[in-house]
Amino acid sequence: MRPLKILFAASECAPFAKTGGLGDVVGVLPKYLAKLGHDVRVVMPRYYKIDRATLTKLPAPLGVPMGIIGEQWCAVYEGRLPGSDVPIYFLDHEGYYGRAELYNDEHGHGFLDNDNRFVFLSRGAMQLCKYLHWIPNILHAHDWHTAAVPLFLNTLYRLDPHFSQSASVLTIHNMQYQGNFYPGLMDVLGVGAHHFHAWDLEHNGQVNLLKGGILHADKLTTVSPTYAREIATPAFGWGLELNIQSRERDLTGILNGVDYNEWNPAHDRYLPATYSDDDLSGKAICKEALQRRFNLPVRPEVPLFGMVARLVDQKGIDLLADILPHLLNQMDIQVVLLGTGEPWAHHYFSQMADQRPDKFGCFIGYSEQLAHLIEAGSDFYLMPSRFEPCGLNQMYSLAYGTPPIVHATGGLEDTIENFDEAIGSGTGFKFYDATPQAFYNTIGWAVYVWYNQRDSYQKMQQRGMRLRFSWEEASRRYEEVYRSALEARGITI
Repeated sequence: MRPLKILFAASECAPFAKTGGLGDVVGVLPKYLAKLGHDVRVVMPRYYKIDRATLTKLPAPLGVPMGIIGEQWCAVYEGRLPGSDVPIYFLDHEGYYGRAELYNDEHGHGFLDNDNRFVFLSRGAMQLCKYLHWIPNILHAHDWHTAAVPLFLNTLYRLDPHFSQSASVLTIHNMQYQGNFYPGLMDVLGVGAHHFHAWDLEHNGQVNLLKGGILHADKLTTVSPTYAREIATPAFGWGLELNIQSRERDLTGILNGVDYNEWNPAHDRYLPATYSDDDLSGKAICKEALQRRFNLPVRPEVPLFGMVARLVDQKGIDLLADILPHLLNQMDIQVVLLGTGEPWAHHYFSQMADQRPDKFGCFIGYSEQLAHLIEAGSDFYLMPSRFEPCGLNQMYSLAYGTPPIVHATGGLEDTIENFDEAIGSGTGFKFYDATPQAFYNTIGWAVYVWYNQRDSYQKMQQRGMRLRFSWEEASRRYEEVYRSALEARGITI
């Protein structure tokens, strides 16, 4: 089969700008698709934090039609995904993207013009293809920010001969965020008022960009098989479950992979000592370093629980807050936390660290080095997410010999095998009800295993470290989806 030309259109891409798993996927998947022989390119905004000095400015500006607003212009910069020859293009529009943050102001409120900012990105992605004289076979959109790309392909560009051999794929990384805006956005999209109805862009009287993408994309993916099933239910569909059900045959769950060049305790540049599944001695050194980093007593005999997360409801941070005083009072353990998010969480966990410096430490903010040290130095990893489309930290934890304690949802259900002491199997500990009591009991189970079944614990560590969640496999699955999208449009490549 002939190689494909594939354009990724996304609001973020690691390492240039990211807030979560979306940025990780867009930063690594194109490189593995390129290894399969495909011509893959990426387009994203040039946010203020992205240094233009490291990029090449293309000679002419790019014009982007914006409906009633009129044509907007931007510069285009070109770079490469690190460690590859994959081109990445940055749309440089100071009015839309010249800001410190990607989506929210300093108070955590979404920018009031996020609708126009990301319609510009979606339409700009289409225009960029013609600007480059390079037309992709696959337009791969990600989340609501570029969900208008499939819409544009089916409407404004439907009769454009440039795109006669193009199909679209939309990946839903998080169903909760949908891009809901006032009805006047239809005038900016410019696709016609007849698309503003309940089975197209309209949802509860607003324009819902993700809903439009779900309808118009040739194929849909999510980032784990379980999440693909969950979003077709009221509990996880966030009001769009019927729309997902209507496209069920076109929806595929593909588990994210792990970049083991970056996340591997055998050669992690951030660690004071390296280790492997055959020799775990370096992990004890990392544990001591982690305890010292948080000013905890250096007690190798005590189980240390770590967590790196956005401090928001989705991540189940309220479950941890609810049980933390009881954990620290009733169990001989230590807990460390790294993250930023809701103001109440900043205050609460900082206060708990002040009250219990013997058992609990927290760092409000983010540090890549500290995130790696927590994965390596912890004995167990906490991930009580209320929902988790895929999750990466539980996979990092497995690689680092740190059995995860997870709520069995989404990618957490798919990647963690529950410990079974009767037959000596499993890679972590699961709880099935997102309640404080279930979370507390499961931590208690892990503590019991630590103190009473150390041999079983060590074998669990080794089983997890020997697992591999491969981007090679994921990229082949995406390749299959791309070809099925082209087939759905009657295109033979």
